[in-house]
Amino acid sequence: MSSLPLLVELFTEELPPKALPKLGQAFAQGLHDALQTLGLTEVNCSVEPFATPRRLGVRLSAVQPIAPDQTFSEKLMPVKVGLDANGNATPALLKKLAAKGWESMDISALARESDGKQEYLVASGTAAGAKLGDALQGAIETSIAALPIPKVMKYQLADGETAVKFVRPAHSLIALHGSQIIPATILGLQSGRQTFGHRFLHPGAITIEDADTYEAQLATTGKVTASFALRRAQIAELLNTQTQKLQASLGTGPEVDALLDEVTALVEAPAVYVGTFEERFLTVPQECLILTMRLNQKYFPLFNKDTGALTNQFLIVSNMPTDNPRAIIEGNERVVRPRLADAQFFFETDRKTPLHARVAQLDSIVYHNKLGTQLERVSRVRAIAAYLAQTLGADAAQAERAAELAKADLTTNMVGEFPELQGIMGAYYARGDNEAPEVVQALAEQYRIRLDTPITASNMIATILFIAERAETLVGIWGIGLAPTGERDPFGLRRAALGVISAFEQLTAGGFLKIQNAGPLSLEELLTHSAKQFAPGTLTEQTVPEVRDFILERLRNQLIAQHDRNAVEAVLALTPPLHQVVARVIAAEKFALSPSAASLAAANKRIGNLLKKSEGQLPTVTPKLLTEAAEQALAKAVAQAQPIAQQQFEAGDYVAAMDTLAQTREAVDLFFNDIMVMTDDIAVRNNRLALLDQLHRLMNQVADISRLAP
Repeated sequence: MSSLPLLVELFTEELPPKALPKLGQAFAQGLHDALQTLGLTEVNCSVEPFATPRRLGVRLSAVQPIAPDQTFSEKLMPVKVGLDANGNATPALLKKLAAKGWESMDISALARESDGKQEYLVASGTAAGAKLGDALQGAIETSIAALPIPKVMKYQLADGETAVKFVRPAHSLIALHGSQIIPATILGLQSGRQTFGHRFLHPGAITIEDADTYEAQLATTGKVTASFALRRAQIAELLNTQTQKLQASLGTGPEVDALLDEVTALVEAPAVYVGTFEERFLTVPQECLILTMRLNQKYFPLFNKDTGALTNQFLIVSNMPTDNPRAIIEGNERVVRPRLADAQFFFETDRKTPLHARVAQLDSIVYHNKLGTQLERVSRVRAIAAYLAQTLGADAAQAERAAELAKADLTTNMVGEFPELQGIMGAYYARGDNEAPEVVQALAEQYRIRLDTPITASNMIATILFIAERAETLVGIWGIGLAPTGERDPFGLRRAALGVISAFEQLTAGGFLKIQNAGPLSLEELLTHSAKQFAPGTLTEQTVPEVRDFILERLRNQLIAQHDRNAVEAVLALTPPLHQVVARVIAAEKFALSPSAASLAAANKRIGNLLKKSEGQLPTVTPKLLTEAAEQALAKAVAQAQPIAQQQFEAGDYVAAMDTLAQTREAVDLFFNDIMVMTDDIAVRNNRLALLDQLHRLMNQVADISRLAP
């Protein structure tokens, strides 16, 4: 029988806009997968999802009315369990067959199959293909059950007694295979061919003739663009046309794309109009105006395409295409004006109190009940910032001032209304208070996710505040037992760890940390100093090593995506200074490609095992006890390589240091070929172990090369 397109649509009340794209995709893919499992879809069946503010739907291009018959073969149970002594079916076997719907199966027809230990009964045969009419309801129910619904709503059906759960109340259900209705009852709705168009432009019912005419009928009669992707593209084109006319820009960044997704989920028949507001509002920091327009009103602010400055125009995505949009535009302008006036009032009121005068108010804001107030937190961050400034040779007074003012904007009206502006508003207010430019910059950049440019003297204070805030967060939150678990990380510790890693990377790129030196700043000392700022007994004893390992684990995951896993593991096994890790990994990768790598890595592993068997402290190597040619050759090779490799290591030339190590391969191979290390003579044994200990330390300066062994 020939396949036909299948259309399923649930018409609902207004769906949550931010969740709509995922709901539409999940509903469509879920229905396809359920029918595919039953063999009802063709191999070339395409999936077309539909999602508007009031509907979820899908059209599958090629669905069969009846799936092909399926051959099956299933192992049931051991023969001794399924058959009694007389060869008759046991209750266990009868129950198993009944559960599968095979009650009428001839027991004597069951095959037998051995797994080498015992024989099993095997049922095989041909099962009739699933019928779409019987399977569709279950497939829709399965798809609905798997939807990523942010919050389920429970509501009563028309009978006043039955209650169902869904994201929003549903009012009609379409299930068409070609032009034929497939019977189904979902959420108390009987399937049919009726849907509804645009709430205002065509509020009446629409009868869908065929699965293939659905989109066209909704578009022409119902004034609805059913496809989310198509509607999004239409809006993007309309926005682009208007910005070109106005010689303006929508700006860039993920916020623009997110807003485009959201307005697509709010309209069914998009139109874009231009609104304006009074230029006097442009005296308010533009971030405030942008946020209120995007967040509260779903408008697209417009920017000067040359300077990037905010203009007094914005674009409205409306659900009402009309030749005379004046009433719509004026209505939106009336709505946005009080919002902008509020922002202006908040800004002007906040400016009356200097930022530094707000710091004391932080004592009334709880940071965490186990860690005290925001004022106590500021005190800790300030102490960490002072330590960092001293360590990195920066202006300690500026670093402490930035830390002192960092959270003061939490007490302002503007941040109270728009928490997303934390840091940004602090920088504006600090600039207005004539704070040092370095302090202003630090406040503005403290909430960056990561640092991505080399550090210079001009942004060092911002870097110090960035590191200090994250170190305090990591140590404090972890130390009170709130480490991330699974996907849960409510305090953003993973992001904080990646931020610290990026800071060390950019301090190295800027020349403040050098790979040939362990200092001046080390991760261990940073975390230790941070932990000291908390009251005794606040943190667990293992907080510092656990947070260090947590940060290194984040670094491991980051590096494995770019470098050889074994090289990464070999370097991190030594827990080197954080800023040296990448250079060491690169050297280990190059060494692993050398002809000597496999042999020396295996030897290093063997040496490590031998050294574990040594008792007590090993003596220094006694040359006169080296009587065998192979051990003399190894001692000579180590003596020659050690000072050269050490000098190269101290210069940060890790590649050269490992090349020098590679030159010992011949002597190492000869030693293990000719010498019995664990001889009965204790003095000779310990002398040979001492020699191997020297070699082991030489081998593992840059990385634990035993981890490079295949």
